[in-house]
Amino acid sequence: MNEKFEHLMGRAEALMAHIAAILPQPLGAPDWSLAIAWRYRKRSSGHGALEPVRHVGSMGLADLQEIDGQKEKIERNTQQFVAGKPANNVLLTGARGTGKSSLVKACLNAYAPQGLRLIEVDKADLVDLPDIVDVVSERPEKFIVFCDDLSFEDGEPGYKALKSILDGSVAAATPNVLIYATSNRRHLLPEYMKENLSYTHTDDGEVHPGEGVEEKISLSERFGLWVSFYPFSQDEYLAIAAQWLAHFAVPAQAISDARPEALVWALERGSRSGRVAYQFARDYAGRHACGT
Repeated sequence: MNEKFEHLMGRAEALMAHIAAILPQPLGAPDWSLAIAWRYRKRSSGHGALEPVRHVGSMGLADLQEIDGQKEKIERNTQQFVAGKPANNVLLTGARGTGKSSLVKACLNAYAPQGLRLIEVDKADLVDLPDIVDVVSERPEKFIVFCDDLSFEDGEPGYKALKSILDGSVAAATPNVLIYATSNRRHLLPEYMKENLSYTHTDDGEVHPGEGVEEKISLSERFGLWVSFYPFSQDEYLAIAAQWLAHFAVPAQAISDARPEALVWALERGSRSGRVAYQFARDYAGRHACGT
C-alpha cells in the first residue's frame, strides 16, 4: 500500500513539475554585465527572456551625415536622460534608410560608458513591457526600450498597450526607462483616403478631424519628441557615400572617381537613402581592396 501511494505521489510531483515548466514564468533579471544591448524574446511556451546582444554595431554619431538637425535633437534628449534630467519618449518617423535606427544605435554606443542600455522589443511583445520595467526599475542604468519599424494594423493588442504606457502607466513613469520608436508611418496606423471625408469645418473656417483620424493621431502625439526624416537629395546621397567610403579607408581620389558608380547604384535600387549609400560603399571598398 505504501509503495503504491509513494508511486502515485511520485507521478503527481512529476506532473506538477511538468505543468510548472510549461506555464509562463516571471521575467528574470539577466546578468547585466554581459552586454549593453538586449532583446526581449518570447518563446512558443510563453516564457519571456532578456537575451544579450553580443555584438553591437560600431556605429558612431560622427558616421551619420546629412541629418544634423535630427541628430542634435536625439542626442540632446539622450544626454538629458543619462544625466537624470527630464527627457521625452521619442518617435522617429520618415523615409526608409535615412538613419532613424542607426541614430538610436549610435547614441547607445556614445552613452553606454555613462550607463545607457538598450532593450529591443518587438511590437507584438509590447504587452509585456510592464514586466520588463519591473526587472529594470531598481537598476542604476538608464534603459531605452527600442521598438524598430513600428506600425500597427487596426485592433492589434500592442497598439493599446503602447498607448496606455505612453499615457502615464508605471512603465512611462519609471525615471530610468524611455521608449524610442522608429516608423515609416507618421501616425503608426494605416491611413485611408475615405478618412478625409470625416473632417468637419466650423463657421470660422477651422478644420476638425473625425473620431477615426483623431484616434490615429493620438498615439504619435503621446511621444514627447517627434523627429522627422526626409529623403536625401543627390548631393546629400553622394556626401554620405563619400563619408562611408572614407570610413572604409578608400583613398580620396578613388572616392571622387566612385561618384558615377554611386549614382548608378542608387538608380538601380530606386533610392538615394543612407542605407543604399552604405551598401554601395561596402561593395566598392571590397572591390577596391581586392584590386578589381
